[in-house]
Amino acid sequence: MPKMSFNSKELSRRMKKVEGATVKHARRFVFKRWSSFREARRHIAFWVLAIGVVIGASGLQILWYQQSYRTTAYANDGTYAEAVLGPIDTLNPIFASSNAEEAASELLFSRLLSYDDSGHLNYDLAESMVVSDDQRTYTVSLRPDVRWQDGTMIRSKDVVYTVDLLKNPATRSTITGWNDIQAIAVDDHTVEFRLPAVYAAFPHALNYLPILPERILRDVEPSALRENDFSTNPTGSGPFTVRFVQDIDPATDRKVIHLARNDTYFRGAPKLERFQLHVYDTTDAIMRALSTSEVNAATDISVTQANSVSKERYSVERRPINAGVYALFNTKQGVMSDANVRKALQVGTDTKKLREIVGQGTPELYLPFAEGQVSGELPAAPIVNKDESARLLDEAGWRMDGDVRKKDGTALRITMVTTKNADLERVLESLQQQWRELGVTITTSIVDPTDPAQNVVVNVLQKRNYDVLLYQLTIGGDPDVYAYWHSSQTGTNGFNFANYANGTADAALSSARTVTNKSLRDAKYVTFARQWLNDAPAIGLYQQTSQYVFTPSVHTESDDKKLISPVDRYSNVLYWTVGERVVHKTP
Repeated sequence: MPKMSFNSKELSRRMKKVEGATVKHARRFVFKRWSSFREARRHIAFWVLAIGVVIGASGLQILWYQQSYRTTAYANDGTYAEAVLGPIDTLNPIFASSNAEEAASELLFSRLLSYDDSGHLNYDLAESMVVSDDQRTYTVSLRPDVRWQDGTMIRSKDVVYTVDLLKNPATRSTITGWNDIQAIAVDDHTVEFRLPAVYAAFPHALNYLPILPERILRDVEPSALRENDFSTNPTGSGPFTVRFVQDIDPATDRKVIHLARNDTYFRGAPKLERFQLHVYDTTDAIMRALSTSEVNAATDISVTQANSVSKERYSVERRPINAGVYALFNTKQGVMSDANVRKALQVGTDTKKLREIVGQGTPELYLPFAEGQVSGELPAAPIVNKDESARLLDEAGWRMDGDVRKKDGTALRITMVTTKNADLERVLESLQQQWRELGVTITTSIVDPTDPAQNVVVNVLQKRNYDVLLYQLTIGGDPDVYAYWHSSQTGTNGFNFANYANGTADAALSSARTVTNKSLRDAKYVTFARQWLNDAPAIGLYQQTSQYVFTPSVHTESDDKKLISPVDRYSNVLYWTVGERVVHKTP
């Protein structure tokens, strides 16, 4: 390496030389020409401004063009949290009894048929169905691509196994009506349902038949099935799978069911990555969850409660379902056994006022089935006529004595019962006021179905412990209301809560079940409806609606969607999203 040296004097000399040259240059080209610069400043300012405008315009042009090829779309892979009314003690769908359990059943399990967005039956696990000439055998072919969430194929033996479970009394399933139906596996993808007689509404029953995996449960005793691990960690075939169940507060049954997207779902993977069912024990608890933003959507609340939700934070959709609220008269007990008294209350009740009390736009329902289910010359709705009501009561021997009607010194007294619900309680109060104006003395009782101490089923429904029951009846997708109005269903375990019995009505209901031709069926139901209105075993007050509350970030139901029951809101759950994102437009 050559030797390197550093001379400080030489460096100092060079720096002074550079300094002198710089000062000389500044004096010559800057300070001596400053006056010229001031003369040219206008030109300089103009060019600086012009360059700024060009740069700004270029930036705006870039932004404008970005907006032309970018847009906002719904985001995928979000988490949706919905509040539902519990309790939820099982995830096995054949034991579902609460709204929360039915919601979980719909998300985790598939059916052979299901209701689409238009409210019509469509294929789900099934890809075709053939009905025999005698209308007693239904041959259903399964889709070849349907799988359980563990990847194994769904076979016809799974369908047969499920039906046999429902027929076994040891199972204690909440799904009934399958005892006389025989299910036979023809091959791996074909199953036959053999009916003892023609039953026109049978296809609708296939919507309420969740299929269970025979391979997993075949060694479990039917009596032990409810307590089996399958009830907390099931293997289903629906669009979502169970991740885990979170117990928040055992004292109030507060739980969160965490679900994950089923990427192998035969209809395609849902857009949501996570789905949470937040379970609450009361509708008041659901309202508190909305106020504290624990969830971004909720259902199972009354119209009254939905109307109190903050419209700045939430949107509210209200859709009719195939269910009705009725004042059911106990036709075999006390004063309500008199047809004139029932008819007097029928024409003396202003149902329009009751619908207005429930909420703006509450649908009318004065027949025993839902609007649009039956065509033909249906009877008109009863016209409110207080004078006719008074005449009928006078004819029955109940005459006015001051403000109260009496017969042989005894006041016309009616006991009315309803279940705890904000809407029903408001209707009860209004109905009580209307009937008091007719001279009727009213005693009311509100029972809580969630309170085991009150045991509403045993103490009220089975004993028929009321004169008038203000209650909701679920009608479903078919107008077959045999269970509510046929005389054979008046027993303790029947659903004929009015104890209604009439030969003409019975004949019409029975024959309508055995006719598959829609025109003939409609004619039978028209006959029944006329007899039903004439006998007045009940008053149809209004059609029930389902209230759905959600934040602006939630995108779920289509505007023209029709619901048969509240859980049918999940029919298009594959396309639900939460949140938005910026995406590039395709050319």
